[in-house]
Amino acid sequence: MTNGLELGDVYGATVERIKAQDGDKSRLGMTALMWISHAERPLRVDEVCHALAVQLGSTDFDVGNIPSMSTLVNCCQGLITVDKEASAVRLIHFTLQEYLFSHPDIFCKPHSTMAEICLTYLNSEPIKTLSTAPSPGTRSAPFLEYCSVYWGVHAKKELSDYGRSLALELLKKHYSRTSTEFLLEHAGLYLRRVYNCPPFSGLHCASFFRIFDVVAALIEVGGSDINQRGCCGYTPLSWAAYNGHEEVVKLLLRQGEVNPDKEDHSGRTPLFCAAQNGHERVVKILLGREEVDPDNPDDWGETPLSDAAANGHEGVVRILLEQGDVNPDKPNSFDQTPLSFAAQNGHEGVVKILLQREDVNPDKPNDLGQTPLHLASRHGHERIVALLQSCKAATPNTI
Repeated sequence: MTNGLELGDVYGATVERIKAQDGDKSRLGMTALMWISHAERPLRVDEVCHALAVQLGSTDFDVGNIPSMSTLVNCCQGLITVDKEASAVRLIHFTLQEYLFSHPDIFCKPHSTMAEICLTYLNSEPIKTLSTAPSPGTRSAPFLEYCSVYWGVHAKKELSDYGRSLALELLKKHYSRTSTEFLLEHAGLYLRRVYNCPPFSGLHCASFFRIFDVVAALIEVGGSDINQRGCCGYTPLSWAAYNGHEEVVKLLLRQGEVNPDKEDHSGRTPLFCAAQNGHERVVKILLGREEVDPDNPDDWGETPLSDAAANGHEGVVRILLEQGDVNPDKPNSFDQTPLSFAAQNGHEGVVKILLQREDVNPDKPNDLGQTPLHLASRHGHERIVALLQSCKAATPNTI
């Protein structure tokens, strides 16, 4: 093989040999290639084997269908390999990934198929029973974590009518506790280790994943409280705002009974969730509602502006500062202002925006007597130190 064209010819010929295999070998080989090339993260050996054992439409999961890894390697004609150190299954070379992606006709709607497989697995009776147990051991269901976290990601990319019906079947009551915990840990919330977290409702889950059709179908079916607090005390609107899902936010806001300013257990509103993650368009949508207070503090006295400043979201900071009832110098419970947060975290652009305001005190200390200048200097943000020193009101803290 001396050039890319010849390499592509080799891959193409090998794929054709896989398709031409007798019996179940062709299906196993092509499905394994689909999963390994289109999965959202590298898959472990046991995950791939369980994925290939799922029979669409079945309410059972037959462990007798689980193929061995050696069988899969043979069915894939040498195009996959096992990374023994990571216990992960990989394509033999990154150029094979490029070849498969450059030939989308090799797999027919892979993400739709993968969503259907994940949903079938989650809807199967053995998995439902396992995932609703008080303290389930998941060693017998190694595919559960992947399905719980990524079925919605695949469905967002491609969703068939059958996949939609499977999703509605899964979400008509609640997302299981185990699946909820997997999903939230993946999002960095680790609620299982902090306190007893209630599971998502179906509407919470569909809003989290931004699957518009499923959210709409669940609203139409009814039976869900659109303002129900779930994990973190978040409503479905809060989750959609948190993840920046503009169309789902609009859909939920069109429901007459929705409360667009409902606080979670810490006093944070949907606007807060959007602002802290820098979702400018969602912030604008929420600010269009009269019921939304743009300066509403949480239980620690922090506001959407202070969190946007702390995270360096310049666009959101500008949008919030355009609201006449937003105090740009509002301190939290520890007397830390939006400028203090921005200076401490090194967000030069936000510092510049705030320093343009006459109603921002650039030398305002927190409850420890630390000014924005002190905080910027302490964390090594030299350019921000220079900005603050250029303000006549700013004087070095002597602590």
